[in-house]
Amino acid sequence: MKKERIAVATLFLLLLVFVSSALSFKLPGFGGPSKLVPAEGFLAIPLEDIDDGKAHHFKVKSADGVEVTFFVLKSRDGVIRAAIDACDVCYRSGKGYTQKADHMVCENCGQRFASEKINEIKGGCNPAPLKRKIEGKNLIIAMADINTNSWYCEFKK
Repeated sequence: MKKERIAVATLFLLLLVFVSSALSFKLPGFGGPSKLVPAEGFLAIPLEDIDDGKAHHFKVKSADGVEVTFFVLKSRDGVIRAAIDACDVCYRSGKGYTQKADHMVCENCGQRFASEKINEIKGGCNPAPLKRKIEGKNLIIAMADINTNSWYCEFKK
């Protein structure tokens, strides 16, 4: 009986470690992009959910049916930034970006981009910027901008 309890406790701890680890990475089904649903042509993301300095990945279906993934983060300079999870060069890989300290890193080519440059520099390997504005306690992104940029995500796997 005691050995069974130890075995069950060990399995529980291993499962807990696995789930915790999975949530810290972009593994399919674990900690992946949060699904958003637009309302009246806009996405509203509560600022309190995204102002921790960490990149938050989201997905939404565009007008042409493409699942568009993008990320939002509050950079070191205090600005909330948003970009498509792809760039002009590597978008076909469908790999996107992960955050390493104060940089977003392309999972395809390894290029690093300082968080305070997101939305400031466009083109090449830079994350494709999304227009955004703050209204009250929400970050607002227009679906028109998502729809215009959906082609970046046509190759997502």
